This record gives sequence, C-alpha cells and structure tokens, in this order.
Amino acid sequence: MSRTTPTASRRPHLLKTLFNLRREEITPVLIAALFFFCVLTALMLLRPVRDVLGMERGIENIRWLFIGTAVVTLAVNPLFGWLVSRLKRLQFIGATYGFFVLSLVAFWAMLMFAPAAVGQRSGQVFFVWFSVFNLFVTMVFWALLADRFTSDQGKRFFALISVGGTLGAIFGPWLTSQLALPLGTPSLLLVAGGFLLLALTLAWLLVRVAPDQASADTTTVGFISEYERIGGSAWAGLRAVFRSRYLTGIAGYILLMTVLATFIYFTRLQMVAAVSDNMDVRAEILGNIDMWTQVAVLVLQLTLTGKIIQRYGLGVALAILPVATALGFIGLAIYGSFLVLILLEATTRALQRGVTRPAREALFTAVDREDKYKAKAFVDTFIYRAGDVVGAQTEGALGRLGLAIGGLVSVVVPLALGWAALGFWLGRTQAGRVALPPTIPVLSGEYGGLDQPIEKSVSSSVPETRARVAQTQAKPWL
Repeated sequence: MSRTTPTASRRPHLLKTLFNLRREEITPVLIAALFFFCVLTALMLLRPVRDVLGMERGIENIRWLFIGTAVVTLAVNPLFGWLVSRLKRLQFIGATYGFFVLSLVAFWAMLMFAPAAVGQRSGQVFFVWFSVFNLFVTMVFWALLADRFTSDQGKRFFALISVGGTLGAIFGPWLTSQLALPLGTPSLLLVAGGFLLLALTLAWLLVRVAPDQASADTTTVGFISEYERIGGSAWAGLRAVFRSRYLTGIAGYILLMTVLATFIYFTRLQMVAAVSDNMDVRAEILGNIDMWTQVAVLVLQLTLTGKIIQRYGLGVALAILPVATALGFIGLAIYGSFLVLILLEATTRALQRGVTRPAREALFTAVDREDKYKAKAFVDTFIYRAGDVVGAQTEGALGRLGLAIGGLVSVVVPLALGWAALGFWLGRTQAGRVALPPTIPVLSGEYGGLDQPIEKSVSSSVPETRARVAQTQAKPWL
C-alpha cells in the first residue's frame, strides 16, 4: 500500500501539469475528444470529393455555389430552431445527425442504383449539401460542449478536446486512401454515416457521464434541466444575435474570419488550377496541403494552444489569427510563390483550428442555453456562409479589375486590423460576463413559477435585474 499510494497521488499532479486536467474531468474530456474524432473523420472522408466536384465547372462556378449554400443555411436555421424549441436536447441532436446519415444513404443509393443520374448538377447538389452538413454537425458538437462545460473548463481543455478532431481530420483522408479502391467511392458515404452514428452515441454518453456540469458553476447563465425543452421561438437565435452586442461581435468576428479565409481558398484554387488541369493531380495537391495543415494543427494543439489561452486570455488568442493572416498575405504579395501560399494556408488554418476555434467556442460558455444552440446555429452556419459569399464575390471583383494579389493585400490588412481589435474586445467582454453575479433563482407567485424563471440570464441587463429583484423582495424563494 505504501508503494501505490504515492504513485496514485502523483497522477493528478501529472495530469494537472501536462494537460491542466483534474481526475474527475478525464472521462468527459476523453469522450468529447472521441466524439470530435468521429465527426471530423466523417467530414474528411468526404471533403476531397466536395472540392473536386466543385472545380468541375470552373472556379467561377464555386462562387455561385457559395451563394446557394448561404441561402440553404438561412432556410434551414428556422427548422433547426424549431427542433431546439420542441425537442429535448438529445432528441434534436439525434434528429440533426440522423438527417445527415439518411442523406448519406440516399446519395449512396443514387450512386449505386442510378449512376446515370449522376452528373454535374448532382455534383453541385452534393457540394452545397456537404457545406451545410459540415457546419451543422460541428456546430452541434461545440454547442453541446459549451453547454456541458463551464467557462473555466472551456478555457482549460477545449484545445485538448480539439486534438481528437485533428486526429480525425488526419485519419479521415488516410481511411479514404485505404478504402476507396477496395470498396469504391459510394461505400465511403456509408462509412462516413457509420462514424456519425458513433458520434451520436458518444454525445449520449457525454451527457450521461457529465450531467449538468454547467449548473455547478455559479457563473453559468440560463441553466435549464436537460430533461426540459429549451422552448422559445424558431427565430429566437436570429433575433438574439442582433439584440446582443456580444453575440453581434461574435458574428462579426466569424464574418471577417470567413471573408479572409475565402480569399486564401480561391487563391489556392487558382494556383492549383494553374499547376495542372488533371483532376487526380489536383486532388493529390489539395490532399497534401490538407495533410500538412493537420500536422501543423496537431503540433499547435499539443504544445501552445492551452497555454496561450490560459496565460494571455481569449482576447490575445483571438487576435493571433488576424495578425498572422495579414503578415501571410504581405509575404505572398512580395514573393508570390506556390510554397508561400502553402505556408500561408497551413499557418492560418493551423491557427484557426488549433488556437482560434477553441477560443471562440469558449465565448459561448458565457451565454444562456437557448443562445448556445439557436444563436450559435445562426452564427456558425448562415453568418459563416455569408462570409464565404462576401469573400468570394470580393475576390472575384478584384480579379476582374486586374488587381490580383496586390489588390487583395490592400483589402486584407485593414480588415485584419479590425478583426484583431474585435477579438480583443470579445475576450474582455467574455471575462466580464462570466464575472457577473450568479443566475437569479426562480421566483414563485405572480412573477414566475417552476416553468417561468424571472430572468433567463443576468447578463442581459444587470440594472434591470436588480430592479426586478427589489420589486419582488417580499416574494418567497422556492
């Protein structure tokens, strides 16, 4: 006994030192990482197919596909909001993932039993469908994490959980290379669907293993039992984004991020198209870029991400990507080589996934549960795709004016400076929101009942909250 006790006592200290984890947090973090691994594996199994099909009718066609994707995401948001309002949490998560699994089965059936119907139009449909699928499955994952973990936990180990996604993003393309020939491309859709079903199982397990984690933190706002429906309007997410400066700031940050990322995306497609007009060669080049990007992401996540957020805060973590993007475009304008482009894309995507994504997901730990699903869905889908549209059309307009990369730099640098400033502001605001007093208990009598909390969140208006508390002082607390 004397030998095992010191070893057992050293393990929590080792976990705290290496990963900033407590013993009781190991299981939920591991489940969340496996959950993200399955989601990203499914996505990366299908991504090369999406990009190659999109390029079949030329790069200009992709700009219009981005518009189609934005319109579809806007149309789907009220439906998702309705599901969130009417169903319990695991039910609407299951409905979302189940829909995409059935869609994959439908695409598989078309490829297997009606291959003559597969053409350029169906490839465009798949491009739009995958773009919507990509956003919604990752949005639901991060919304659940923001709901299950506290603000402090999000800052400490969202980056560690992201490692699971990065490993999935590496494993997915590798699995595609191993299975494409023996099974055929259509069967990859079923494999991706299997990973989504496994992800849904892990979502259920995460809720069971870490029940009501958010309620243990006095800074958590708008807590609702997970056995209750969230309720509200199907359009509540859209309204919340435009009524809250904080949520509007998050939307603006994501809009600027996607605009500049789209500049990089089209610059890459144009350079790849200039290298070769062969579909297989293009797919190989794009695959190599993805592989090295994921390696860079993994290195960042295992070494720097958690330390940056913990030591310097969310503001600095959110400002790193804008600065790196501006510097990368300046370097691309000076040298203009394919190698510089690869370095630019690998660096920005590594920072976006390894540093920025965990930091901006931690922003949602400071909002109430309805906004974590409805407002987040609107921001992470429509606002994200609207940024794609704005970026694609702006880049195309500059190209038609003959400004090329030099013209892009003149646009990128000012946008990046505003983007960085917005990141600093969001970091400070998030810290202020989680430092507010705890949620007000539910009141009885004419001002509320068990199903009518007097305040959904004190973050909405502290003076108004205090006034209402004073007004109802005489009322008994439940």
